[in-house]
Amino acid sequence: MKNLIIIRHAKSSWDEPLPPDLDRPLNPRGLRDAPFMGSVLKCRGLIPERIVSSPAKRALTTAQLIAREVGYEARAIDVLDPLYGQDPSVLIELIRGFDDAWSRVYLVGHNPELTELVNRLAGENLAHIPTCGLASIEFQVDSWSHLMAGAGRLTLFDYPKRHR
Repeated sequence: MKNLIIIRHAKSSWDEPLPPDLDRPLNPRGLRDAPFMGSVLKCRGLIPERIVSSPAKRALTTAQLIAREVGYEARAIDVLDPLYGQDPSVLIELIRGFDDAWSRVYLVGHNPELTELVNRLAGENLAHIPTCGLASIEFQVDSWSHLMAGAGRLTLFDYPKRHR
């Protein structure tokens, strides 16, 4: 079995003057929510073999804060350019190339692509993944290369506001 945990970056800053999109940092709420969601993952025993992140500062910071909470070495996070602004079909091809030694992978990125990815992989109809929200999808396959649209089962959908 393979488990993909899709995580939308935490709340980012829109302070003036706006930095380029790739450089937008997390705001105080995002800096609070990311470690909290990491603790949720840890409490559920959902510890990754690998974390992959978009290169955008807000996504990578989210990945690093979550990694710290689950005991994953932050400098081992894979930063993958295709996780920034790509169509879900490109993301599916990327996932199909994951190392089969990894049973559980966190994928940290952006909306609307991540919501579309969850809906496509799990046959769901989510309106959107909130900031720092996560969706855990299980696949009854031995190889990531066998991943197919609609073949996954959504086993967890969670986000910070559900805990307030």
